[in-house]
Amino acid sequence: MEYTQLGRTGLKVSRLVLGTMNFGPQTDEATSHAIMDSALDAGLNFFDTANVYGWGENKGRTEEIIGSWFAKGDGRRDRTVLATKVYGNMGADGEAWPNHDKISALNIRRAVDASLKRLGTDYIDVYQFHHVDRATPFDEVWQAVDVLIRQGKILYAGSSNFPGYKIAQANETAARRGMVGLVSEQCLYNLFERRAEMEVIPAAQEYGLGVIPWSPLHGGLLGGVLKKETEGGRRTGGRAAETIADPANRARFQAYEDLLDKHGLAPGEVGLAWLLTRPGVTGPIVGPRTPEQLEGALRALELNLSDEVLSALDEIFPGPGPSPEAFAW
Repeated sequence: MEYTQLGRTGLKVSRLVLGTMNFGPQTDEATSHAIMDSALDAGLNFFDTANVYGWGENKGRTEEIIGSWFAKGDGRRDRTVLATKVYGNMGADGEAWPNHDKISALNIRRAVDASLKRLGTDYIDVYQFHHVDRATPFDEVWQAVDVLIRQGKILYAGSSNFPGYKIAQANETAARRGMVGLVSEQCLYNLFERRAEMEVIPAAQEYGLGVIPWSPLHGGLLGGVLKKETEGGRRTGGRAAETIADPANRARFQAYEDLLDKHGLAPGEVGLAWLLTRPGVTGPIVGPRTPEQLEGALRALELNLSDEVLSALDEIFPGPGPSPEAFAW
């Protein structure tokens, strides 16, 4: 396993991040434990979750599954860099009470204590803001974070789904308070969806944030979806189906699969390996539902993409270009 620093911090994390969103809704507790054991055995030490995972009436269930895994002992917690998130309303569906969501000082205080209880731990390594809260000033957010750090409940703060200007605003406010500020940004980024390259990733690099891409295979579309459909595998649904319903998009994914078939490469592994070549990227989040899917993701770490393949991928899925040139002269 390769390790890197998380942004400008001294924290060492694996180049792949274990996403746990499927634990509970898609994957039962025993299988979830097996996946986490396999990840740790492979040296993958960075685990990501969120307080709302479990969804619906089961919000918090994913954190509980991780907590029961930690409770097995054998150094599981000490060897894991744990990241969770706050923002979504944790009230039961239809009972969304005020102050039970977003990142006010009150909700941060309430949410972190609830996450710690579910996770069965006394600290969170990276506490992430799951979305922008336009109603809460960053001075209030950092005041709450400062208290949590002093209490030993969290070590670092990160963001998720922040635009570039909010990353700058958050860290400039933190700097005025003499605080470290955000150390990571978790954003939508993959071969098909490259808008983060325009401003989010440059802002993250400028302020020393590690970039953690979510949906690295764009909902499975970069995992060889067209070939799987042809061979009678699981059919694509939801937003993924809408994406490939567009003839232009379908042609791009077909060119992608044809290119990788020509070079004898597995699409899912290439989608992850490409992200590992991108400037500023700490590591993409992989969300396996089964141990076999985890094994496939780990193989991406051993894949070295040739310049020929990288150039061809850029032709099929061109990026937006740098800002401001992407939208100015």
